[in-house]
Amino acid sequence: MELDLLVIGSGPGGQRAAIQAAKLGKRVAVAERRNRLGGVSIHTGTIPSKTLRQATLEQLATRPLDVLDPNRVEETERAAMEQLLDRANAVVAAETAITREQFRRNHVGLLPGDACFEDDHTVRIDGSDDPIRAARIVIATGTRPARPSTVEFDDRTIIDSDGLLKLESRVPRTMTVVGAGVIGVEYASMFGALGTKVTVVDQRDRVLSFLDTEIGEAFQYLLRRRNVTFRLREKVDAVEALKGRGARLKLASGKEIVSEAVLYATGRQGDTDKLGLGATGLECDKRGRIKVDSAYRTAVPHIFAVGDVAGGAGLAATAMEQGRIAVLNAFDQPVTQLPQLIPYGVYAIPELAMVGRTEEQLTDDAVPYVAGMARFSELARGVISGDRDGILKLLVSPEDRSVLGVHVLGTSATDLVHIGQAVMAAGAGGLDFLVTAVFNYPTFAESYKVAALDADNRIKAMKAFGE
Repeated sequence: MELDLLVIGSGPGGQRAAIQAAKLGKRVAVAERRNRLGGVSIHTGTIPSKTLRQATLEQLATRPLDVLDPNRVEETERAAMEQLLDRANAVVAAETAITREQFRRNHVGLLPGDACFEDDHTVRIDGSDDPIRAARIVIATGTRPARPSTVEFDDRTIIDSDGLLKLESRVPRTMTVVGAGVIGVEYASMFGALGTKVTVVDQRDRVLSFLDTEIGEAFQYLLRRRNVTFRLREKVDAVEALKGRGARLKLASGKEIVSEAVLYATGRQGDTDKLGLGATGLECDKRGRIKVDSAYRTAVPHIFAVGDVAGGAGLAATAMEQGRIAVLNAFDQPVTQLPQLIPYGVYAIPELAMVGRTEEQLTDDAVPYVAGMARFSELARGVISGDRDGILKLLVSPEDRSVLGVHVLGTSATDLVHIGQAVMAAGAGGLDFLVTAVFNYPTFAESYKVAALDADNRIKAMKAFGE
């Protein structure tokens, strides 16, 4: 088979790459493992984890008052877990069907099976006798959970984020999460909200160190209120499954933690080991990632790599845009670069989102700023919804009144942040827009008005003292 473009992997980056090529009138196909259409994002990553979060919130809202009946605890916990996983499986099936239909509608071929390079233009799909030759190739295979060689995973008691979705027993009463990154804290917050006593262990001294410090501290405080304990600056020396149910962690400090389940969330590894990259002359780093340039072109000019396998932010949203940009570059079409303003979202309970710089970054860069704050407890929508803990913080330049950073903790944070993203992109005077804008009432978006007025008043006070 001869193609203009072969895409290996059908996650967010691969999907956008294939469809963009099809829109250009190219002959394109996607190679993907059997029963994995949509890739990691749909089957074990973004979609199921965010579905579990939403299902958890709905469960909490509808949990019956007799849930604490001692005669029904086991039954209730088992039913709760089944409902969560059933919901995730239903959404995965629906998203897979949508992806399949998008490929059909855009005349994108689908090649089921593992792909392996025979040379830099030729790929063989397992189970097929005919090799695929393509003028250009996009690698979008994503990542898989990193599994330390010293840990014996059994997918029942000692699991990673993929194994979590295979649990069929009840919601564990105790859980240890190793890793305080995005995946670790998302699942820690979900199970903590369900009543599991969660212990998060990490060698770092901060949770989600990319966050604005004030927002990060508020987030940790809220998780502590919801059954989550943090053991930071701690190294795991050993993990052993117990003969009964559960596992024991031994820490370098001498502490031991026993829990029903251990979730390892200590990073991810590029899923490239079975691609046969040696046949192309390409090499991976120690984490299985492929080096690319600003056009997402690898060292082999007609081979591109996008998404998590190419490193970078590790966001589904950026992978989508990378796939589109890579294909436009591959076929010499007009194209712009990935924008500088990338919003980040953490789908924990509560949500977190940010765009732009933090207070610490502005301080390190010697950039003057003023912080304006809005608390959801002072918003009518916050009181109505019951979210009195939410915060929206604006960081504003007192010189040209541009918005330098937006940091949100609370309900709809991952949606709210895009208002700030748009205002920041407008440049100077963004604060004036927010001060004079009319937001629907009562809404969470109104927090921008409140925070902007707070920042404006602080700037006026500074000028008044200077006169």
